[in-house]
Amino acid sequence: MKIAIGADHGGFNLKKEIIGLLEELGHEYKDFGTHSAESIDYPDVAIPVAEAVAAGEFDRGILICGTGIGIGIAANKVKGIRAALVHDSFSAKATRQHNDSNIMTMGERVIGPGLALDLVATWLDTDFEGGRHSNRVDKMSAYETK
Repeated sequence: MKIAIGADHGGFNLKKEIIGLLEELGHEYKDFGTHSAESIDYPDVAIPVAEAVAAGEFDRGILICGTGIGIGIAANKVKGIRAALVHDSFSAKATRQHNDSNIMTMGERVIGPGLALDLVATWLDTDFEGGRHSNRVDKMSAYETK
C-alpha cells in the first residue's frame, strides 16, 4: 500500500514513530513534511497530502497535528477526501468499514505513540465493508459535485 504522510510541528515526533511502523510493515510512503519541530501552518501539509490521495497517487494518507482536528478540517476541504479523526481502536476500524476513510488524522498531544501505532496498524488492515455503507459514501461524493 502507498501511504502519504504528513504533520505540522505539533505532530512531528509522532510522525517519525509512524514512519518506522510503515517501514516495518513494508508499506511504501512519502513524507510530505514537516521535517522539524519549527512551527508551520497545518494546511501547508494537509492539503498536499489530501490532493495526492484524491488524485490516486497514494492509496491512503495519515496526518498528525497537536489534536488531529485542524489538520483533518484542512484535508476535508479537498474533493474526494474522507479524513477521520481517530483516538481509539473501535473508531479506527469503523471509519474504514463504514465510511471508507482515505485519510486518518491523530493528535500527538492527545494520544501516545503506543496507541497511535496500534491505531495505524488497525486502520491500514481494515477494509471498507461496502453494502449499505456504499450508499452513504456515494451520497457524500455526489454532494461534492454540486
